[in-house]
Amino acid sequence: MDQTQDTTRPQRRGRSARKAERAAPLAAGERAVWPGMPGGRYRPLSDADELKIHEAVMTLVSEVGFAGAIPPMIERVTAQGGHVDGNGRLCFPRALVEDVLARSKKSFVAHGQTREHDLEIADGRVHMGSGGASPNIVDLETGRYRGATLQDLYDVARIVDTQSNIHFYDRSLVARDVEEVLEFDLNTAYAILSGTSKHVGTSITVAENVSAVVDLFDTVAGGEGQYRKRPFAMLLSCHVVPPMRFAEEALWALEKALPLGMPVMLVSAGQAGATAPAKLAGTVAQAMAEALAGLIYCNLIDPDATVITGPKPIVSDLRTGAMCGGSGEQAVVAAATTQMARFYGIPCSVMAGISDSKIPDAQSGYEKGYTIALAAQAGCSMITQTCGMQASLLGLTMEGYIIDNDMLGAILRTVRGIEVDDETLSVDVIRSVVLGEGHYLGETQTLENMTRDYLYPVIANRSSPSDWEDQGALDIRERARIETRRILESHFPRHISEATDAILRERFPIRLPRNMMTPVP
Repeated sequence: MDQTQDTTRPQRRGRSARKAERAAPLAAGERAVWPGMPGGRYRPLSDADELKIHEAVMTLVSEVGFAGAIPPMIERVTAQGGHVDGNGRLCFPRALVEDVLARSKKSFVAHGQTREHDLEIADGRVHMGSGGASPNIVDLETGRYRGATLQDLYDVARIVDTQSNIHFYDRSLVARDVEEVLEFDLNTAYAILSGTSKHVGTSITVAENVSAVVDLFDTVAGGEGQYRKRPFAMLLSCHVVPPMRFAEEALWALEKALPLGMPVMLVSAGQAGATAPAKLAGTVAQAMAEALAGLIYCNLIDPDATVITGPKPIVSDLRTGAMCGGSGEQAVVAAATTQMARFYGIPCSVMAGISDSKIPDAQSGYEKGYTIALAAQAGCSMITQTCGMQASLLGLTMEGYIIDNDMLGAILRTVRGIEVDDETLSVDVIRSVVLGEGHYLGETQTLENMTRDYLYPVIANRSSPSDWEDQGALDIRERARIETRRILESHFPRHISEATDAILRERFPIRLPRNMMTPVP
């Protein structure tokens, strides 16, 4: 036998070596999916539909108007030609709407605490993240619902920090063990910032707490004014209480936050059939009117404000009035609001993935799959609630983040689509194979594109039935629980130094014990 080594083909390596190579972090150009891939192929609305909804939006903001405006808002809007009608509702002139849409930021960077997590937010570029502000969590060990704690909030952040297809972390739990309002806001910010170096979003309960929270951000960033240079935390502002009434406390918080350089996500979450019209076109129109009113106000406070509109309507089960976030209607209404935001040329955020199922089961999987896929295919800039959420935002499972990370990767791969050019059409490769060995398994193109074009799940099982049985016949939730425990036992981020953490604990009433943020000896 000829012992001469064939150097015309790459040498095959063992299974363990190939598996380790696939698990290693990949350079940006080598990945099958990445943050910010362009979406927009799915358009549930026709061009004519867009114009009809636009006209309805303009009528709502200019003629129906909004209740609950605070004095500074009234002063700013009326100075630009707006008026308060006989019902005390603030109406925005069409010219002002068009002017703000023309001059508002169309793109921005959502900074991470570390630069590798910076996100380019722009029209049609898709990013996946968490969210939800659930009051409950499904205990990892007992499987029972219980009240969420500050430790849970930090632990979920640590899980997000390890998952490549979850690009940002909007706070997903309400720490029910912290009752005082200022301590709640400060500790929420501390927990999520300590748990992940990715971009984060947090709420601030009252305007009086804004400066203290920004002071905490500055301390993390290295000193006064440093956060403003790279704002790694976004204010989540529910600026309206649908239908079309401003949330006064949220407006006062915006008055404080925007001059301090905080980027803002404006959230409008009307519920179709309850606080928004049962007809989905009307729900979309109301959501966009509420979103644009907030955008105008932020722009009048600071023309250079970084704002992402969040028209996030939710669908009702009209038999009971309960929210049904896993419905087909929810999927299409999220995609439609995304399309309208793109019609206006502004980046947007919608909710998808808020399954009605109480645990990560088959119902959870199919509800999350199509709701997130449609929003992503529509080109939403920042999709929230995509991971871990259950029970229509009333619960969260940590293992759900692990499962959903696999799902998000697969959805992102569909957003990427198929690149067609002379190289990818592979005519020369086809000719070589059909005239040669008759298969592509050893081809250089196949080996080079294993990670560039193909995405491999971490938790989902692709083994044969016999191998699956030999490995313990675990279902996906059991495998995800094992991985969750591994992360919680071993992953303790240190992007915030011990010295900075000590300063934070000296200056602010931090409630999260330091010994709960280190590995067990």
